[in-house]
Amino acid sequence: MLAKLESIAERYRQLTDQLSDPAVVADAERYQQVAKAHHALEELTNSYEEYKRLQDQLNQAREVLSDSSADAELRELAQSEIDSLTEQLETLEKHIKVLLLPKDPRDEKNVIMEIRAGAGGEEAALFAADLLRMYTRYAERRNWPVELLSSNETELGGFKEVIFMIKGRGAYSRLKFESGVHRVQRVPDTEASGRIHTSTVTVAVMPEAEEVEVEIDPNDLNIDVFRASGHGGQHVNTTDSAVRVTHIPTGIVVTCQDEKSQLKNREKAIKVLRARLLAAMQREQEEALAEERRSQVGTGDRSERIRTYNFPQSRCSDHRIGWTTRDLTGVLDGDLDELIDALATWHQAEQLEKEDFAE
Repeated sequence: MLAKLESIAERYRQLTDQLSDPAVVADAERYQQVAKAHHALEELTNSYEEYKRLQDQLNQAREVLSDSSADAELRELAQSEIDSLTEQLETLEKHIKVLLLPKDPRDEKNVIMEIRAGAGGEEAALFAADLLRMYTRYAERRNWPVELLSSNETELGGFKEVIFMIKGRGAYSRLKFESGVHRVQRVPDTEASGRIHTSTVTVAVMPEAEEVEVEIDPNDLNIDVFRASGHGGQHVNTTDSAVRVTHIPTGIVVTCQDEKSQLKNREKAIKVLRARLLAAMQREQEEALAEERRSQVGTGDRSERIRTYNFPQSRCSDHRIGWTTRDLTGVLDGDLDELIDALATWHQAEQLEKEDFAE
């Protein structure tokens, strides 16, 4: 690990020199690239320099302790310093190892989320609407815009399916752990006997795909247009504005009808299709790497029940990490940072167990 850190520190010093190079300063694009690379290595380099400083102090304290001519008081002070420095070094080493973990290149991307009602009929659809509001409120707390891409609303205001995009730097890194089956336990408004029902909703999370990442051949697309329709006779257009896009090689079908413009619906459908194709490609790559990675957080495996929202006890529990809160109201209002931080920490611990930091 130390050899790797020394190499990174040397690269950081080179980038520092380049930032003051007149040729680099005169080239705005190159300067931006160098500055970005320099910033990416800054925290790791500073942590490594602090590690070396503490290690030097520890070596000096050990020399004092091993000096037979030192008096008892001085040796006692040296031992106390050794204990303190050893603890600081252990903490710093853990932090450095986290910084050394491979970065997910998708983390900074916008995110496309798909929520679908599962078991439970209308109650599941109503809870899908609750989850949409939860993620929308979380985005609002972070000043991230939300764009509705497609929806299939029920008569009671729930959703059989809703697809939306959250735009913000790092949106995918914060929300990628939400993929999976979300279970709700509560008494539906339509339940006269007061019996608790259990329903499920599936959530899929995908990073927005750029055109350069997923190239779609127009010849591989079958595009149908039809008249949009809505529940109860509402939202019915008088023109063929709804769009259904079928990707022939994979059989993936995306339908968008929320916009009055056929062109806008087509653009949104292609955006969702591109994200689904990228997600499918990434799943294939992950499965090819190792069977064990299927159990990791963030793989998008929707067959796994990840969380339960229990209304009678006002409890929300994430089954992957054993996290529980009694503030269900706060969670559904978008107060998700504590849970997401806990998931991110657990994910880092999983990565650290698999990473080889040997030199």
